[in-house]
Amino acid sequence: MPRRQGYALLTALVAGTATLAAAVAFGTALVTDERQAPPSGAGAHAAARHPAAPAVSTGTWVATWTGAPVSAEPNSGQGYPGRTIRNIVHTSVGGDAARITLSNLFGAVPLVIDQAAVNTRRVTFGGLPTVTVAAGRQVVSDPVVVPVAPDTDLEVTLRTPYAGGPVTQHPNTHQTSYLADDDGTWSTTRWRYLTAVDVRNKTSPGAIVVIGDSLTAGSGSTTDADNRWTDVLSDRLRHAYGVANQGIAGNRLLRDSPLTRNGVKNVGGPSGAHRFERDVLSVAGAKTVIIALGINDVQQYPQEPDPRRITTGLRALTERAHAQGLRVVGATLTPFQGYATWTPERDSVRLAVNEEIRAGRIFDAFVDFDRAVRDPYAPNRILPEYDSGDRLHFNDAGYRALGHAIDLGAVDGTPKADAF
Repeated sequence: MPRRQGYALLTALVAGTATLAAAVAFGTALVTDERQAPPSGAGAHAAARHPAAPAVSTGTWVATWTGAPVSAEPNSGQGYPGRTIRNIVHTSVGGDAARITLSNLFGAVPLVIDQAAVNTRRVTFGGLPTVTVAAGRQVVSDPVVVPVAPDTDLEVTLRTPYAGGPVTQHPNTHQTSYLADDDGTWSTTRWRYLTAVDVRNKTSPGAIVVIGDSLTAGSGSTTDADNRWTDVLSDRLRHAYGVANQGIAGNRLLRDSPLTRNGVKNVGGPSGAHRFERDVLSVAGAKTVIIALGINDVQQYPQEPDPRRITTGLRALTERAHAQGLRVVGATLTPFQGYATWTPERDSVRLAVNEEIRAGRIFDAFVDFDRAVRDPYAPNRILPEYDSGDRLHFNDAGYRALGHAIDLGAVDGTPKADAF
């Protein structure tokens, strides 16, 4: 059930009523034309992210939740044969039917799923209860008629009957999920195999897709409190839109993550540039993109010393989104003085990137995250009341400040960049 008190009543409403009321309140679509762009590349499946509804549908498919595939789970070469994976995800927009996307992107062998359910309602694939996902690929389920409420927890259950791995995962979810077998149930903060839940909705203007790093994923926020800044944004939009959080902790704009943890490489995932088509352009119902990347290029080894390379990379993402008819909002890079990697030289790169963003030469609009959380008496630092403790990531109050820094008009094209 939802955890933010101000939306307890909204969560209890029937999904169609809630989304209709929200859509009337906001009135405008992010982009009016309908996009149909299937994915490409190693993680793609021709039909998996198709945004159009099937012929029998009475609504449009919109992503209510996403969790970008990050890496192979450590020590999961055999997978979880005979176990049940219970992924708990938090919805943004509601609908009267759902479909799920399963990924075997980091698997070495075909993945067999013989049971899948959304809130106990059985899910099929091509009319069958069992599906095989080839290594490096993904599949989308058939639509299942199940009411999905906005701003609530949803359980997607999967069972794998045979050994097979490594397991494609999204770690550090800040959400409790579960792994169960005949011996018991164990909690986890990983999402396994599941990368998207779409809902069928008659009135939603579409989805806002956010590509970012740990500050978008919510590192430092309270587990199960749903206090990521994207959750705050969804609340402020009254759950009329899908909000697809594609944040990955450690993610960079220009380079695939060079980090290694527990013997696993690329725990920060492929770069924003490399995953942009799969994780942004192919999201169901995508209308507006929010780009919140670059701080790891500045502070993570190997550091990027040239701000022009970062701004050029951000501009390239904007151009790719524009080619698909999407509006683009960008975020300034937040302070990190006091974090272990901070130096005056690296901070000057951050400030140069922010100057170009504020000048309006990269995005259609921007949100000034830097200004929202910096200490006015020490502007290269986070305000102490927003700091999670490491001088880089935010606590719940800090993420609320980011979520409230966004002018809601920016997502539907109303203001210009200098209105922030």
